[in-house]
Amino acid sequence: MALKDLIDIIQSSAVIIASTVAIYGINAWRVEFIGKRRIELAEEVLALFYQARDAIKFMRSPLGYEGEGNTRKPRPNENPENKDDLDQAFVLIERYNKQTELFSHLHALRYRFMARFGAEASKPFDDLNRLVNELILAAQRKARLAMVPERLLLSEAAIEKHNKEWLENEGVYYSGGEDDPIAPRLVAIIADVESRCRPIIEKS
Repeated sequence: MALKDLIDIIQSSAVIIASTVAIYGINAWRVEFIGKRRIELAEEVLALFYQARDAIKFMRSPLGYEGEGNTRKPRPNENPENKDDLDQAFVLIERYNKQTELFSHLHALRYRFMARFGAEASKPFDDLNRLVNELILAAQRKARLAMVPERLLLSEAAIEKHNKEWLENEGVYYSGGEDDPIAPRLVAIIADVESRCRPIIEKS
């Protein structure tokens, strides 16, 4: 083999080796970059779910503060006698309104989370959204029950039915009840999102 041919072979081999190393380096960087993005997304989602948990606990807290509920806009022809009850029913919604940015951010991240981890990964987001909607409905129902005219509560059966509905709704609206239907669901949602996010975070 001529010296020139040998040099050509060596040069060609060097180019192939350099190209292989470069491709390997790019692929390794890409894998590391994607992994980092996954970890950052999992950390952000988990942190926001923790914030949402605390926000919901505050929304449902039976502890009231002076002036809460006053941002409610009175209804047309509203009976002034119902104002205090309606303001009280509005407190949960008023507290929720202060957290809309948090819940909107979580809803927006839902799609990125699904894109990274699959469509089934939307479950804790969907469960949280369903729970929040139920709380809003409980606030609206509390207002409606507070406005039931006395003429509809003349019989013992009507009063008993109204009181039962009221107590059931109060159990949803407020936290701390003996048979709180919301608290265990909130715990389950947090456990669900932790089970999805922590294994990803702990790989870092």
